[in-house]
Amino acid sequence: MSTYLVTGAAGFIASRVCELLLADGHVVVGIDNLNDYYDVRLKYHRLARLAALAGCDPQAVGALEERVRQSDCAAGAFRLPVLQAARFVYRPLDIEHLAELDGLFDEFRFDAVFNLAARAGVRYSMEFPHVYLSTNIEGMLNVLECQRKHGVVKQVLASSSSLYAGSPLPFTEDQPVNRPQSPYAASKKAAEMMAYSYHQLYGLDLTVVRYFTVFGPAGRPDMAPLRFIKWIDEGTPIALHGDGSQARDFTFIDDIARGTLLAVKPLGYEVINLGGGRNPVSLRAMIALIERALGKTAQVVSQPSHAADMHETWADIAKAGRLLGWAPQVTLEAGVQLAVDWHRANREWLRDIRV
Repeated sequence: MSTYLVTGAAGFIASRVCELLLADGHVVVGIDNLNDYYDVRLKYHRLARLAALAGCDPQAVGALEERVRQSDCAAGAFRLPVLQAARFVYRPLDIEHLAELDGLFDEFRFDAVFNLAARAGVRYSMEFPHVYLSTNIEGMLNVLECQRKHGVVKQVLASSSSLYAGSPLPFTEDQPVNRPQSPYAASKKAAEMMAYSYHQLYGLDLTVVRYFTVFGPAGRPDMAPLRFIKWIDEGTPIALHGDGSQARDFTFIDDIARGTLLAVKPLGYEVINLGGGRNPVSLRAMIALIERALGKTAQVVSQPSHAADMHETWADIAKAGRLLGWAPQVTLEAGVQLAVDWHRANREWLRDIRV
């Protein structure tokens, strides 16, 4: 049994990582600042599920579930209940706050850190670039400094396929990725380089996992899969940027979380792609899969392409297989059906979610 710190624990990927760690018998300390980049009710929903699985106070779980159902829910307007169980502790803490983070490292002896907290979203980063600097770079530096000070050697860092913009397909980890096309991509590149410097200077063991278009139940509402499911189900026209031929290497959440856990092994410093590994799937094809799963037809309204959008992503995942023994197991069709089933089960409160 090990004790792990998971940053961004209320996030889409991190909450699932926490669940798998608990299922494996480990102790999990999760932190998240619960920012309102997207509707915070999704974060409360994930926390409620995680707290229930961890065996937290049922009243605390119920308070979270009730808050999810309230359409006027706003970040900061709800006093989060205490979430703590035998092997799970949650703290509303921001990695940008070094003193509080250092206090957490004083309180717990971590075997490793899963650093999944970040400001995400290519387009949003063009509107608010300073936020990405403070969270994705300064926050990363704070985590590294706490690890150095407290002797926590291992970190798994979440990065992004956005770094590969302009690179030839399929994307391989040895490509230079020195021409980021958004502040978001630039901030993730900077975080990777900061990780490398701490590996070189202090011997920290850093594994960077670059994620490729993660989707599944309780996904992010700023990403196409959840938006498309919601819009098609409600009969709302899909606002599709471009002609729909742009393609992604969609990867199911459980595969991503499993690969992230495998990356905790000692590797020195490595960058590893975690993606579907299949030929890129167009947005039009993804819409067709969702239509089939829902039994409904989409209305599509084309809009101009966005300058920061990549036309295609495609992960070469040979390195993940070689170093981690990892390969995706969930087919695209099965993953879409699971995401649709979750949407149906939570349709009532999802109706008011901002996308």
